[in-house]
Amino acid sequence: MGPVELLHMSVFSQSFSPCGRFLAAGNNYGEIAVFSLSAALSPDATPLSQKPVLRFTGTCTSSYRYSLYWYLYDEDFPSQDNSLVFGGGDNNVHILDLEHGVFKSVLQGHTDYVHCVSVRDREAEILSGGEDGAGVQRQTSFYQDMILAVGEGPSVSHCLLGGEVKAQIPCSPQSLNTLQLNTSSTEHRVLTVGGSSDLIDVFTNLSYRTFSLSF
Repeated sequence: MGPVELLHMSVFSQSFSPCGRFLAAGNNYGEIAVFSLSAALSPDATPLSQKPVLRFTGTCTSSYRYSLYWYLYDEDFPSQDNSLVFGGGDNNVHILDLEHGVFKSVLQGHTDYVHCVSVRDREAEILSGGEDGAGVQRQTSFYQDMILAVGEGPSVSHCLLGGEVKAQIPCSPQSLNTLQLNTSSTEHRVLTVGGSSDLIDVFTNLSYRTFSLSF
């Protein structure tokens, strides 16, 4: 991918692996990249450690955004597998088997692009929301007694539960689309933020950006 494409790249979605050691992210060119957090956070990390360990194009053509959800069925269930669920601009939800690198199924029903997906692991139930129903303008996450929020503008807002903005932490992208808290691993517990850039900011401390992953 050339410098012009990188200049116009936006990251729309992220999902941590169930083990907490990997991060999947989707951009506006229909690409999905998988980053190794264990490598990027290592004391021996190099610039190469902040690049994807796996990168592929989804089933949609370019200029489509993806919503992502990475899940692993419980080992007590016979249908256990390691899958990435994502929706995008083709109005469908796709399930990718990460162990074998093949698409397992396509779920139809939306009439416009899919904003978000989530999975109830034990019931193997996939929930999705799209432009045909309700649009997502901001993304929020709860952390202790705060709400972390992103939207228009280059900062993560730390808000009190009553709505008061306590702090705004600068980020690399000028407009933010997605944030994720990694709660699956205490060793790799980070906040990641993506938006109108090829960079994904990583926070090991919520008060400042530690480094950035890049497509």
